[in-house]
Amino acid sequence: MPIVLDIASFTDAQELYDLQIKSFKALLEKYQDYDFSPGAEKLERTIQRLYDPITDYYFISLKGKHIGALRICHFETLCKLKQICILPEYQGYGYAQKAITIVESLYPTAEKWELDTILQEEKLCYLYEKIGYRKTGRVEPIMNGMDLVFYAKYTM
Repeated sequence: MPIVLDIASFTDAQELYDLQIKSFKALLEKYQDYDFSPGAEKLERTIQRLYDPITDYYFISLKGKHIGALRICHFETLCKLKQICILPEYQGYGYAQKAITIVESLYPTAEKWELDTILQEEKLCYLYEKIGYRKTGRVEPIMNGMDLVFYAKYTM
């Protein structure tokens, strides 16, 4: 079943926030990272991002149901995938991969895409590498047993 991306607006803040909290709950519990985890953020942060002119939020929809969301920060020739969340019961079915591929096509002037993820989460690293992202060599320690690894993908 194909997924669809729907642009989100200011009135969707609570739903976006709820998707984020549910989707990142397991990672928050695993790493106990209350300073940086999207699973520990407050609703006000989502609202603030919705008003940011360089930020776009999209719902990831399957059969009309919002099963996740993603957030893009876009500049002239650079886009950053800042967040992608899929509800736990929909994880592992390739929806994140499809959503990223779709959203990349929505920004045809982007020559480079960037993202970061948890180095210790092999499934996440595999997902991004499978769709063409490559490690930049930058790794940022967050806490003992948790590091952020940075990825880039060139489209031109």
